[in-house]
This record gives sequence, C-alpha cells and structure tokens, in this order.
Amino acid sequence: MLRNIILGIIQGIGEFLPISSSAHLILVPYLFGWPKSTLAFDVALHFGTLLAVLTVFFKDWCSLFKGAYERVVKKKPSFENKMFWYLVVATIPGALLGFFLDDIVENVFREKIWLIATSLAIMGILIYLGDHWADQHYRIETDFKHITLSQSIIIGLSQALAIIPGFSRSGTTILSARLLGLSKSAATKFTFLLSVPIIAGATILEIGKISFSLETFIGIFVAYITGVLTIKFLLNYIKKHDFSIFAIYRVIFAIIILIKYLCF
Repeated sequence: MLRNIILGIIQGIGEFLPISSSAHLILVPYLFGWPKSTLAFDVALHFGTLLAVLTVFFKDWCSLFKGAYERVVKKKPSFENKMFWYLVVATIPGALLGFFLDDIVENVFREKIWLIATSLAIMGILIYLGDHWADQHYRIETDFKHITLSQSIIIGLSQALAIIPGFSRSGTTILSARLLGLSKSAATKFTFLLSVPIIAGATILEIGKISFSLETFIGIFVAYITGVLTIKFLLNYIKKHDFSIFAIYRVIFAIIILIKYLCF
C-alpha cells in the first residue's frame, strides 16, 4: 500500500516536471530494492495524471473542441480550431511509435537500468544547455497563441523519443519547444495539452492488462492529486525561473543510480 502511494506521488510529480516519470517508476524501486512495477501499473498511474491535466486545463480543452466543432459545422475559423488540429498532428508520431514498439519497451528498455540512468543524465544536460541557449538566442520568443504548424510537428516528433524511459515526454517536448523559440510558459502549456491524447492512448492500449484493485485505485488517486499540484506549481515556477534545477537533479539522480549499478 505504502509503495503504491509513493509511486503515485512519483508519477504525479515526474509526469509534469521534466524529470521522466517512467524512469523514476523503474529506478526508485531499483534503488530501494522494491519489487518491479509492471508497465500496466505504470499506465494506471498515468491515468491519474491524465485526469489531473484534464482538471487543470478543462476550460482550455472545452474551448479547443468548441473551436474544432464550429470550424466544421459553421465554417468559422478560430485560434482554438487551429490549436486543436496542431495538437492532433503533434500527437501522431509518438502515438505510432508507442503502438508499434510497446513490446520492445516492456521487454527491453525497462530492463536496462544503465540505459535509463544514462538517458536521464543526457537529457538533463541537453535541457540545461538548450534552455540557456534559447534565453540567449531569442530576443523575442513565441507565445502560445503564435505557435506554428511546423513547430507543432517538430515538437510532436521529439515526443516520440520519450518511448525510452529517461528521456521524458515533458522533457523532450519542452526542450524542442525552447529550441524553436517558444517562451517557457508557451512550451510548458503546449506540453501539458499535448500530454492528454498520448496518455489517453497509452491507457486505452493497456487497459486490458490493468488490475483495478484497491491499491491500484489509491495509486491513481494519489497520482491525480499530486499531478494537479505539480502542474500548478510549474506554471507559476517558470514565470520567474528556468529549467536548470530539474536538469541538475536529473544528472545527480542518474549518477546515484549508476554508482549503485556499477558498485553494488
């Protein structure tokens, strides 16, 4: 029970901070000698964070669906309609890769502790360098309402890398968005909205494998509450800070894991 609560907290924090929830759901049990969690259980926790992002961005998604509906029915163009289809297009690469490589992720990537830790560190370094480069390179950054189709496609392609635990879905999308000139707030909001279809798709794909026990429901609930708090925290945090602290944390945690892997 306690283990599931802790993993729920880890999922709620790790899904929305650019630190890789999938890596932490594997590496934390490894670090403390706990039994491995299954991919199906991880997906159940992801469902909790799906509910979290839908809760925080409920009005945004209502506006997006309304915009898409009015464009089809009333032929009325709008920013919401445009953004809805940008998100759809950006979802496709990650969805296809996740669908076709599901078994490889389950049987190969999740068993390679050194690979996950290395991925965690590499992405940490890239996030640190990329975020600072964007601050220095772009005098005028792109806000959320001026995101382009090409930017959406590139961000969607980068999301596909997150199939490898450690790269982080939010980490790769935020990094690519910052390199494309998006502001920190625009990169973060687009990343959060983009998480909805990909997490929903993963949940549907694995729904038959999930055992909906009391402990699973507790994990989902904890992931939901933690996820809501984490989203609100990050949206406020990036108004005055960059992503450096998360990048540094990734590298430190990866080093700890690699020391245990190599020495114990």
